[in-house]
Amino acid sequence: MNWRQRLGAFIGGFDAGQHHRRLRGFQATRAHVNALIAASGPDITARARWLVRNNGYAVNAVESWAANTVGDGIKPISKLADAKRKEELQRLWLAWTDEADAEGLTDFYGLQRRAAREVFLAGEVFVRIRPRRVEDSLTVPLQLQMLPSEMLPLHETGVARNGNAIRQGIEFDRIGRRVAYHFLRRHPGDSTDPGLSGEIVRVPASEVIHVIDPVEGGQLRGVSKLAPAIVKLFLLDQYDDAELDRKKVAAMYAMFVTSPAPENPLAPLDDEELPAGLEISPGQIVRLDPGEDVTVGQPADSGATYEPFQYRTLLQISAALGIPYPYLANDMVKGNFSNSRLALIEFRRRVSAWQHSVMVYQLCRPVYTRWLDLAVLSGAMTLPGYEADRPRMLAADWLPTKWDWVDPLKDANAEIAQIEAGLKSRSQAIAERGYDAEQVDREVAAERARERALGLDFRRPGSPAQGVQAVPVNDGSADDDGSDDTADDVTARSRTEEDRP
Repeated sequence: MNWRQRLGAFIGGFDAGQHHRRLRGFQATRAHVNALIAASGPDITARARWLVRNNGYAVNAVESWAANTVGDGIKPISKLADAKRKEELQRLWLAWTDEADAEGLTDFYGLQRRAAREVFLAGEVFVRIRPRRVEDSLTVPLQLQMLPSEMLPLHETGVARNGNAIRQGIEFDRIGRRVAYHFLRRHPGDSTDPGLSGEIVRVPASEVIHVIDPVEGGQLRGVSKLAPAIVKLFLLDQYDDAELDRKKVAAMYAMFVTSPAPENPLAPLDDEELPAGLEISPGQIVRLDPGEDVTVGQPADSGATYEPFQYRTLLQISAALGIPYPYLANDMVKGNFSNSRLALIEFRRRVSAWQHSVMVYQLCRPVYTRWLDLAVLSGAMTLPGYEADRPRMLAADWLPTKWDWVDPLKDANAEIAQIEAGLKSRSQAIAERGYDAEQVDREVAAERARERALGLDFRRPGSPAQGVQAVPVNDGSADDDGSDDTADDVTARSRTEEDRP
């Protein structure tokens, strides 16, 4: 015990800092997270990928995270004041999203989903920006190439030829800015690509987007979100396999036949003396030799503790991953409506924070900035004064996929009440659903015009959407038939009178 420990034991105070009997075996490392990742990062990532390939709970957690954080995509809505140019920009962006993937396997929103999946699984992912030639016939000469964590070697540490420091594959200048990444030309575990093995290429940092959710200050590389749950997932999987195998072996033996002991128990039996396998069928009568007895096999049950043990272990795994238990286990039986809703609200707060602080800030905004720059430079988009007013023209709202609730009618009614009370605007409500309010208004206006032209009206009686047309045009007095004139009634009557000969 050193002098600090002796002083702490004498002064007392925090039990967590003592070294008494209960904490004698608790020797926590004081190494920085970068040193821990350098030592254990490759093994953690390899084990996480193995579990996602082989364990149902692990793959369910990853897919649930990607589906909830990205869904159909986090989409931009430009803040350009010119409605015509804004609509043109949105159409150009939508056309480019289908060409964004350099591998041609998905669109930009599919790349978002893959990025969310990789960050959960490996703790990080790299996106290389690939400018293209105008003759490549792309809507905007830009594509994105996704690189997994293993492509940037953790052991690449030293001093570059220009004197810059290289730490875990990342090159820093003298004031600590990232200036380059030293990638492997091929994946170190891909034996199907034998060429360029071990060769490293330096890529400027301006051409690389590093998506990472750091857990400690000064962290350079990511660590899998599965890390706190890897041990329990693996051991629970082994326990399940052992239990299943035990039940399978026990179930193979339907009955046991006990015969009298032979005169010479050590003598080998002849082939014709070997008992034939007994096959049973419904209503079968079996004759036994004198002295033989039949005992029906009784396989051992899993026991009353099997399911509670599984449930508690999965709850611990759920807490470690930050995924609600129903999402992890696909078990919707154990929770009622109120508990499930509370769990979803907490989960969605975490997801919303991650969407805006990681996905939007690190991936979406840099891609949108580079895309609009190249769109203007290539002539695909004309924005007068872009160079002088670039920050304002780059402004955009990024709208995630709207949340779906179990009881959407109650939520819709609550939202309508908030709008009518002035607690929120229609634009805010529409944006929360992942749509652009101006575009929705244009579509609604076009539908109303088409309905009027065709003599249709699908609005509910008393609906707020009817607006002023539901207000009586007279002073409130009733006609002779007891009905009130409304704007729609007057319009319909005037049309009828005009159609008369």
